[in-house]
Amino acid sequence: MTTISTTIAARAQQPFTNEPLTDFSKEEHKHAQIDALAQVKSELGQTYPLIIGGKKITSAETFASVNPSQPDQVIGYFAKATTEQVDEAIKAATEAFDSWKRVPAQERAAYLFAAADRLRWFRFQMNAWMIYEVGKSWVEADADTAEAIDFLEFYARETLRLAEEQPITRIEGEKNKLVYIPLGVGAVIPPWNFPCAIMIGMTSASFAAGNTVILKPASTAPAIAYQFIRILEDIGLPAGVVNFLTGSGSVIGDALVDHPQLRFIAFTGSREVGLRIYERASKHQKGQRWLKRSILEMGGKDAVVVDETADLDAAANGIVSSAFGFQGQKCSAGSRAIVVEQVYGQVLQKVIEQTKHLTMGDVTQPSTYMGPVVDENAMKKILDYIEVGKGEGRLVAGGGHQGPGYFIEPTVFADVDPQARIAQEEIFGPVLAFIKARDFDDALHIANDTEYGLTGALYSQDPERIKRAEEEYHVGNLYFNRKCTGALVGVHPFGGFNMSGTDSKAGGRDYLLLFTQAKAIAEKK
Repeated sequence: MTTISTTIAARAQQPFTNEPLTDFSKEEHKHAQIDALAQVKSELGQTYPLIIGGKKITSAETFASVNPSQPDQVIGYFAKATTEQVDEAIKAATEAFDSWKRVPAQERAAYLFAAADRLRWFRFQMNAWMIYEVGKSWVEADADTAEAIDFLEFYARETLRLAEEQPITRIEGEKNKLVYIPLGVGAVIPPWNFPCAIMIGMTSASFAAGNTVILKPASTAPAIAYQFIRILEDIGLPAGVVNFLTGSGSVIGDALVDHPQLRFIAFTGSREVGLRIYERASKHQKGQRWLKRSILEMGGKDAVVVDETADLDAAANGIVSSAFGFQGQKCSAGSRAIVVEQVYGQVLQKVIEQTKHLTMGDVTQPSTYMGPVVDENAMKKILDYIEVGKGEGRLVAGGGHQGPGYFIEPTVFADVDPQARIAQEEIFGPVLAFIKARDFDDALHIANDTEYGLTGALYSQDPERIKRAEEEYHVGNLYFNRKCTGALVGVHPFGGFNMSGTDSKAGGRDYLLLFTQAKAIAEKK
């Protein structure tokens, strides 16, 4: 730890700033990414173990993670963990917690700073893993890695802030203080769509706060998570602080959530799985001494609202990028465009024209905008929704599938009823529902009339309407005159209302509190 510790004093004094995105128009960056793609390609097809208490454990039973652009290309083979290995991982994490909880905050923060530095060095390779394993474009992959670096830097500083003397009311005759202590052993269950950023954010927040972790990555993105495990090994994080379990959620997911020694679950994913976790975590198990904490982010049906005062070109740009960035596979994706009737036709036509010019195909090429959806199941589900949409709206762009990978054309349906399935259900793919509103009041009503409440955008030049939307547009992340995706750590703390989850506000000053408990201490003088 000596080398790591020497970095913290100067580092902690520097204010947090967001990691710059890579400019791939520069030849040195372009060549660095090409080289990284070649390097990672040479590593594809390896077999990866579980990691429990620092021990690498192989299994005869494995599953394959494949490239969604080329499904016959195996990214890696991963061990299928058993319920017995869930018990072993929780035992190892529990043993590690006994010592890790005593590690000073300064030392825990130093590990995060070191991981951030290591990830910067590994940036192009991490981008490449995402390009191959989940079909991200260069730009989308690089933004994902940058956000992961941001989480490490931000949560390191938050760890130090929470370790400082906390403001409380002082009284005569007593010495008082408030301290934040860790919860215990937690399960981190990240999604595949931000397989670097969200996975690293939830995991690092957990152990930065003094907890130990069982990391169960999505089965479509385990190789990316394993790269982070390698980084943690490289920086010397003690064994057992983060344990790595791969396998089916239906086999080991419930075993993790139900375990009486588990203290919290940090999850990002679908509404259905989130509700299952929420319900199961609420049940008291024999030997359980606490109420399990659930930190859930569960998706959205997000809208971009456009009124007649808006800059229509900017609105069309925002709609297209919100709907089709990373193939619409973002919980923040703008899958509904709600446009007042005065400008509906103009905005629709601009969006159709922009959509038809989007490039789709080989994401190893820097010019490609859209790649495949993540797997065959996702492709089938999205194509089923497109068939539903043909009966609920007017297909004006896309709608097709291109193989042999899981490629779905950016798809736009016009004249969709606000209560249609494609306007209410989260599709998680490149499908956009255009909805006509009578006026601004109607548009705001339609935007709110969903069970979700994650992100939303309004394009308007009317200050009074912007003020009204601030109060009445019921979402956790609201944006004016910009797209509804692309939250920045520290700038836009992220999390939503209603069925979008527990409003966890990842990347904000409240987030680390979710992984701690406050202890008030008083000493009579």
